Amino acid sequence: MSSQKGNVARSRPQRHQNMFSFKNDKFDKSAQTKKINAKLHDGVCPRCKEVLEWRVKYSKYKPLSKPKKCVKCLQKTVKDSYMCRSCACELEVCAKCGKREDIVIPLNKESEKTENVENNLLPSHRRCRRNKVMMI
Repeated sequence: MSSQKGNVARSRPQRHQNMFSFKNDKFDKSAQTKKINAKLHDGVCPRCKEVLEWRVKYSKYKPLSKPKKCVKCLQKTVKDSYMCRSCACELEVCAKCGKREDIVIPLNKESEKTENVENNLLPSHRRCRRNKVMMI
């Protein structure tokens, strides 16, 4: 019995052994899942990167629907982790845990600007389509 005092060794192998690894997009083929799987975790230390990759791999990662408040500058600019990209770049720390460690993939301020430009273009483009539909 495994609860006996001093009985540390198992006498049998594991009862249920997995034949196949878990696939997070096996049944969920939504656009959000594809977006999460394609996400690049930049500006974080190796430990935080492993944590985020594990969360994505086992469908535990939930992206933010609206921006949260940064713990340093107190502005609502956080979309991925706990600190905004500008604070993490200035302080040269991990954007998730806030420790001064080696950053695996450095942050690009250019990518943040292109994301903002793309987000700003979409609503105006939609308005143009609505206007065209109303005119017809």
